[in-house]
Amino acid sequence: MAEGRRRDTSEPFIEDAHRFPDTGEKKRRPSSPADQDARRRRAQQRKRRNSVFQYIAILFMAAFVLLLFTFMMERRQSRQQIDDLKQSASAVQTLQGLMNENSVLQAKVAELEQELTKQKAAADEFEVNLRDVTDTLAHTENVLEWTTQAMDYFWQINDAYVRGRTALCRNLISQIESPDTTPEAGPLMEYLPKENSTGTDRFSPYDRYMEIRNKVIK
Repeated sequence: MAEGRRRDTSEPFIEDAHRFPDTGEKKRRPSSPADQDARRRRAQQRKRRNSVFQYIAILFMAAFVLLLFTFMMERRQSRQQIDDLKQSASAVQTLQGLMNENSVLQAKVAELEQELTKQKAAADEFEVNLRDVTDTLAHTENVLEWTTQAMDYFWQINDAYVRGRTALCRNLISQIESPDTTPEAGPLMEYLPKENSTGTDRFSPYDRYMEIRNKVIK
């Protein structure tokens, strides 16, 4: 095909690429004021939506943090209450144990007091009995001594009567019958045995004394 061939009018006109290079930029037709207002409104709407989304996100995060903080506080408070309840239950159990021990101790104390009262009563009774026994022994010892003295006078009186010593016999009789001889005992004649311990038909010392007295003192 010859270079000088003329362009066919039926083919579309194509500029040479090297003469009119494609820069990639398209020619923009000037926008009208209405389009500019519309774009401005759309930009403001997008900005408002973004602001609302950001505000909602901040509120959501704040609510989440607040809920998390509330949950942690309630959990901590619940745990503290549980610990307090456990301590209270332990304290109640300890107090109940102490009360039971106190009741047992009180019962033991009451039992010991009763036993002590019984022992004290027994001790008082023993002391009274011991005092009575001591007094009885002391009295028996005194009676034995006074009986010995009375028998000594009796043998002297009997011997003086047998020997015919009437004056001596009367003198001894006055002494054995005088309360001044033994002031704490009274007349010694009262302590002469009134029973015969020899097993014979002879008089007792008291009866023999009264026989001699009746014959000597008229």
